[in-house]
Amino acid sequence: MTTAGNELTEQASSLFALDRVDEAKAVLARRLAQDPEDIRAWSLLGRCHQRAKEYEKAVEATGAALAIDPEYINALITRVYVLRRLRRIDEALATAQEAVRVAPHDYQSYGALSEALNAWQPRWPEALEAAQEAVRLGPEETWTYAALWKAAQLNGRNDISELALRETLRIDPNDAWALGLRADAQAAVPGVRPKQQAEVYATALAADPSSGRMRQGLDRAVFQMLRGTRWFAVLSLVLAGGAINLFPSDGDGPELPLPLGMRLYTLALIGVVWALGAWLRYRKLRAGVQLSVRSLLRRMFWARLVLAQAVLGTLCAVTIAAVPWTDRGIPQVFFWVGLVPTLLTICFDRPRTR
Repeated sequence: MTTAGNELTEQASSLFALDRVDEAKAVLARRLAQDPEDIRAWSLLGRCHQRAKEYEKAVEATGAALAIDPEYINALITRVYVLRRLRRIDEALATAQEAVRVAPHDYQSYGALSEALNAWQPRWPEALEAAQEAVRLGPEETWTYAALWKAAQLNGRNDISELALRETLRIDPNDAWALGLRADAQAAVPGVRPKQQAEVYATALAADPSSGRMRQGLDRAVFQMLRGTRWFAVLSLVLAGGAINLFPSDGDGPELPLPLGMRLYTLALIGVVWALGAWLRYRKLRAGVQLSVRSLLRRMFWARLVLAQAVLGTLCAVTIAAVPWTDRGIPQVFFWVGLVPTLLTICFDRPRTR
């Protein structure tokens, strides 16, 4: 049995820490070809397969490590999680119990035991107790609070779940898992604006750029922000239509064409609507959200459509206000062309924001 450090094993460990799993596996294969008794290499290979979601291969690698030393704690703990993924729950529990027997003062042993006990609803209180013991043994390890959060959720203990999140972020303010959960919780609060949702999801995504869930949440918030720009177009149309009084009753509208000063004043109001409503708000967004706006416009047809509707409505409003019309017939056409498609799509794309 080889447990001492080896250059290739150390290199693989560094690659694994950088999430370069395929490279780490290649290095470990070379190492194990040199020395099939390197138990640390087998255990690390099991973790690589676990991260790559190759659970059967992870079971094989940890099995090879435990064949060399049945009490090698790192292999035991990894094996618990992959067996749970494979729904081999009896084996997972037996392995977790063995880990606790081998390392009764290791927080990872109790975290693994909590994970194994989660498979049986009647034993969820035991899972919570095991997670609390993991926290007691490793109070400054974010990993233990993740186990505590999961067990607390199963037991309906929202107070403990919130405590686990707070403690995780106290230890590591950039913890991706905790930021993701906090983002989901904040985004679900009634009345939270899309801009605020985008900010919290962008913060979580910065901590974990590979998170598809956070990317989806950010995209949803950004799309809602883009939807809001169409209301600026509607307001612009109302301002332009009001200035020219497109639909006068009993001939009480202003004489056409409107004076130049009145037309310029209406155009200025439209400019203020867009400057305050969209441009300044966009400029104040964090860089990550601004990049997401541009990215979503490239990737999503509906995002481009809602922006096109906003532009169309605004251009129609500008045309109504800028041209010295002598008759209201053509401006009325522009008004309906800008308004009707915009209002229709506001109603039609609502489900896409949920």
